[in-house]
Amino acid sequence: MVGVRDHLATHANALMLREKRNAVLASNIANAATPGFKARDFDFSQAMKQAVGEAELRTTHDRHIPTSAAAGTGLGYRQPLNPSMDGNTVELAVEQTEFSENSLRYQTSLQLLNRKISGLTRAIKGE
Repeated sequence: MVGVRDHLATHANALMLREKRNAVLASNIANAATPGFKARDFDFSQAMKQAVGEAELRTTHDRHIPTSAAAGTGLGYRQPLNPSMDGNTVELAVEQTEFSENSLRYQTSLQLLNRKISGLTRAIKGE
């Protein structure tokens, strides 16, 4: 049963991270016309590895030097392809594309989790 719990936890972690990323991307889109706003994002793959405990090394104190694995898991600033004159780094087309892709992946994770739970429910009922 541990494998099932791990599988469910993986999908639950993915949903939480996708939701967090959608909030970050939505904030970027909402501030597309705000002078000086810096677009933020994070590496989903790295954050997922950290969430399931697969990150290579972790820092345990604020004064520790971050490793390459730990350094890529937090919010960072997106590097614009075409910087604007007012200092805003949001590129609406990029943000909308990332938001759409992340939303689609969120829906996919949700469907996989629902199917897994439905299968377990049927197995418990003996169907």
